[in-house]
Amino acid sequence: MEQTTLRPTAEQRYADELAALAHWDRDNPKPENWQLSPRAVRLFILGTPKGQPLEQDGAPVTIRKKYYGNDALVERCIITLAGNRGLMLVGEPGTAKTMLSELLSAAISGCSTNTVQGTAGTTEDMIKYSWNYALLLAKGPSREALVPSPLYVGMEKGILTRFEEITRTPAEVQDCLISVLSDKVMNIPELGDRGLLFAHPGFNIIGTANTRDKGVNEMSSALKRRFSFETVQPVGDVALEKRIILDEVGAMAQSAGISAPLDEDAATLLATTYHELRQGISAEGMRLKKPAAVMSTAEAVSVYYQTLMSAWYYGGPEQARHLDERALAENLAGAVAKESREELAAVREYFSTIVQKKAEREGGAWRRFYEAGMRLK
Repeated sequence: MEQTTLRPTAEQRYADELAALAHWDRDNPKPENWQLSPRAVRLFILGTPKGQPLEQDGAPVTIRKKYYGNDALVERCIITLAGNRGLMLVGEPGTAKTMLSELLSAAISGCSTNTVQGTAGTTEDMIKYSWNYALLLAKGPSREALVPSPLYVGMEKGILTRFEEITRTPAEVQDCLISVLSDKVMNIPELGDRGLLFAHPGFNIIGTANTRDKGVNEMSSALKRRFSFETVQPVGDVALEKRIILDEVGAMAQSAGISAPLDEDAATLLATTYHELRQGISAEGMRLKKPAAVMSTAEAVSVYYQTLMSAWYYGGPEQARHLDERALAENLAGAVAKESREELAAVREYFSTIVQKKAEREGGAWRRFYEAGMRLK
């Protein structure tokens, strides 16, 4: 049977860096059951300072920066997870909350996949445990018949449990976390005297919450007190947003076996467009109509990757050397029009004013981008 290639987990993608840090990290203090010390976790996420690589067996090892945000926020997150309170990352869609959660889990626990995905249909047994009913009927309540869910696994192994989009989960289901975070114990009444699971050291919860879901399933005050909240802000710098787009798409392309070179001009077009539409103001100070759609860096990465794949699969050798601005404009329009076709009005206005001026002033890729945008329907 042909095997399917899956996108590697964070700990698989960065195995060499994690191994180098573990070797370097032997003398640093760390909480019980952590794979790396807080100092090494910080280095893993924020990278080694320029010109100061680590040394492993006499050879320099550079740890690249993986999270482009507030460095102090990352430091606070690490310290929170070393304590008794859970960590809640909140922010707009696409602000790399999930990426930060994955990186923290990979470095601290060596596992980034112990995850609950919050939805309107998430139930308590999806978070804690359920039963194999065939074994339950045959042998009665036992550990063998119990099907552990991510929270149970985290407590039993002493690793982090990630809870994505917690505020999409019904409030009464969210509250099953209160006793776990307060006492670090889970009660399984069906197991009688053996039904208390005490969390091993190293266990904690990282939650994420989307600010656009505010007011849908508000967390109770009791549950909020069990978390330290950190707000993840959108990327505020065009050059940095361009760098993130290129880095992320490069990693995705490598994983998919796509060897087409990355077009820096296309990344500049996209980073500038997303930044200006998100802010509602151009670099020249002109006010813009802001789309209601999510104009996040994560969406920009998706648009660029779609355009790269178009060049790779549909273009010949010559066309594959650069991204087609027509495909870039069409993929941008498709991303903005997810909620409503009416959102395209903001994109057309942006092309007919801001992009036109950039095309007249700079020509080249901006000129081709403008011509492609004006053909959008």
